[in-house]
Amino acid sequence: MNNIIAYLEEFGSRTLYEMPFNEVDSLVLCQLSYLDYKEYVGGMEERNTPVGVKDIHSDPEWQKILEGYWYHSDNKKLFTLFAGSKRFEDTKLNYYVQVTDESEDLQFSAVTFILPDRSVYIAYRGTDATLIGWKEDLKLAYSDPIRAQELSAHYMDKVSSYFSGDFRTGGHSKGGNLAVYAAMFASSFARKRITEIYDHDGPGFRPEILKEGHYSSIKNRIHKFIPKSSMVGILLETGDDYKVIDCYSVGTLQHNTYRWKYKGSSFVYSKMTGTRKKNNEAINDWINTLTDNELDTLIDIIFALFTANDEKNVFDLAGDPVKNALSAYNRYREMDQRSKDMVLTILKRLKEIMDKKTWGEFSKRAGAFIEEIKVWQEDASSFMNKAITKKKP
Repeated sequence: MNNIIAYLEEFGSRTLYEMPFNEVDSLVLCQLSYLDYKEYVGGMEERNTPVGVKDIHSDPEWQKILEGYWYHSDNKKLFTLFAGSKRFEDTKLNYYVQVTDESEDLQFSAVTFILPDRSVYIAYRGTDATLIGWKEDLKLAYSDPIRAQELSAHYMDKVSSYFSGDFRTGGHSKGGNLAVYAAMFASSFARKRITEIYDHDGPGFRPEILKEGHYSSIKNRIHKFIPKSSMVGILLETGDDYKVIDCYSVGTLQHNTYRWKYKGSSFVYSKMTGTRKKNNEAINDWINTLTDNELDTLIDIIFALFTANDEKNVFDLAGDPVKNALSAYNRYREMDQRSKDMVLTILKRLKEIMDKKTWGEFSKRAGAFIEEIKVWQEDASSFMNKAITKKKP
């Protein structure tokens, strides 16, 4: 499988001077940002001494950094290859931050990589396994910034003040959104030093946030990648300034970075079907019709339904899916009529938009098909007339 693990196996012997930093390297760093470095790496409140990845990997108990997140086996392989490769073995980590606060629906984490060529990469973590993190993801659709976005800009300002020179930034999933947000809202001192912004399947932004931030000044530095069946990165995406990636999986499983295909120093590109584009447009149109109050109510209802047994993370939900589904159904039955009516009204709005979008696409395709039939009939009629004429004495 040509994924980021195979990439390090193939090109780990090439230094960053021999093979310059590229988009696949960025995805490797973003995946490694999901690991828990709090036992090894200092925070951001003061200038710290960076810690080498080889030093972390040499600790007999280093595998504790893998806990609390899925893809345990793949993450173990990736970090081992990373720390043992000529390309990244001298990489150092610094300014690791991890914050989870249920009272604020907050999950935020970031870490800074100092690469062997002395370049700096600020990586923002995507959603972890906590349900608070998933709840916060849905709130990215708000017209006002969420707390994690505000922290991302603060982190960039603080950390970039500790070193001179340019730097890259990026993230996967919500981390991609945070990297772009930080670049838009960081100080001009930090923003002008950003050379590249990597957004790996991260959600976009409501128009209100794009208008308020310095999007126009950074948009040409953004490299956005989404899987061809993207369900995350296409949310609130208003343009076509992204590259579609081919993957080994289908549907939502394509969000998994270990399923992204590469060839050489880049991903394997693909195309998104017209129907999927129309569906994505419909969902984004629907999201933009929702007020923050409607979103807040809908999100609270969804999480009330699926946390009936005090689940704290996705592993709790997956532990007994039948029991959890039954609990969610019982919670729904007990819900007051006003809440039920609001949910149904919001979903009805989505159905109306989807019907309009998909029916328009269907009509267009049907019309084109009918025209093709007409042309075929004319060609067939002409052919038959010629044949008949030739047969006449």
